[in-house]
Amino acid sequence: MLDTLLMALGLMLILEGLLPMISPRSWRSLFVQMLQLEEGQIRFFGLLMVVFGLLVIWLLA
Repeated sequence: MLDTLLMALGLMLILEGLLPMISPRSWRSLFVQMLQLEEGQIRFFGLLMVVFGLLVIWLLA
């Protein structure tokens, strides 16, 4: 189980690193836009990501 968790973490890091590696200017622009969001909007976006991740895991399990 630990191996699976570490592989999932590694895949997440690869996916998270693609945009700054391929297009650092777009990545920076995205960060500037995110900094202008209200806390509630950021929390809602985080909630959507968690729900989507759980849905993917549920569908694949």
